Formats: sequence, structure tokens, C-alpha cells
Amino acid sequence: MYYTSAALDALIDEFAKLPGIGRKTAQRLAMYILQEPRVEAEKLAGALLEVKDKVIRCSVCQNITDIGTDPCIVCTSKSRDRSIICVVESPVDMLAFEKTGYYKGLYHVLHGVISPLDGVGPDDIKVRELLSRLSQREPLEVKEIVLALNPTIEGETTALYLTKLLKPLGIHVSKIARGIPVGAELEFIDDATLSRAMEGRTAV
Repeated sequence: MYYTSAALDALIDEFAKLPGIGRKTAQRLAMYILQEPRVEAEKLAGALLEVKDKVIRCSVCQNITDIGTDPCIVCTSKSRDRSIICVVESPVDMLAFEKTGYYKGLYHVLHGVISPLDGVGPDDIKVRELLSRLSQREPLEVKEIVLALNPTIEGETTALYLTKLLKPLGIHVSKIARGIPVGAELEFIDDATLSRAMEGRTAV
């Protein structure tokens, strides 16, 4: 369905490009913006531009951080356990673990998983950055890498690939326990299940 306003149709089209947003939801969002005062629309537009201008990836863990805060606050925190690094697929997965309050180590964000069908290989995600980080591990005293990837075919493929790379380095490699349903995404798992999965991690 298209409206008589080209501007409104264009806004709906943009909202519909967002992940998880269907055409009907895009229409509701566009109508909401249309009905809001102009100042609210300006706040939204400003926030969109600001996040593109001011948010970068941490040079150490690859998580998102603000310009001027690199390395990020997790990497520079003196209270974190620097002997363990949890490898996750995306920043939202890292946030999920942080919300549990259980895990106190460091992170490495891959920004994707290996997926040959989608044309995504090891060089397209942050594997090289992880290996580079571990090559300087003496001051970090890294003793364990926890692979906390989504339980999908792509996640398992990536975990297997990383295990083959990491084992020769002499670092203990483990995976989070399988209390998480196959095909589920970590960002949607409750805090208690994530905590138990981390606590019950197993060697690979």
C-alpha cells in the first residue's frame, strides 16, 4: 500500500529496510513520526547522525565505543579478569552477557560469523584482530578463550575454525554450555540461562 505523499512513502521504505521491521510496522513508525511535533523528529534525526559520526569500534576488542574512549571502558577497566576473553558474534551478544552480571572477563567481538553461502569468510570478520591481540598476550596473561557464539550452523562452523587456530597457541579454549536452544540468538536468552551457560562452559 502506498500513500499519496511521496515523502511519507519514502520514510516507510527506509523503515522497512531495518532488520525485523515489516511493511506494516514501517507504516506505523512513519505515521508516528508524522504525528509527533517537529522537535521530536529533529531529535531522532540528530541521534541518527550522531551515532554515525561519534561511534567507532574499540581498537582492542572491536566492540562499539565513542570517539575519545578508545580502548573502550571494558578493555581499560582494572576490575576485569584479564586472563579470559569471551568471543561473541555481535555487540548485542556482549551486552547480553554484561546484563547477567556473572561474567567479569574481557571480550572480543567478531562482527559476524563464517557463512560461505552468504559469501562471508574468516577475512570478513574480526578473526585477524583476535589473533593479533593474542600474539601480544603476555602482558594480558590470557589463559582462556570462551567461544560464546550463537548455536547455529554458522556459529558452530566459526567456533570450529577458531578452535583450530587457537589450540596451537597453548591457550585453553572452551565453549558455553548448551542450555541454549539450537537456532536461538544470545541477545534474546534470559540472564539466568546465559549465566548457567557461561558457568558450565566446556573444553573444546
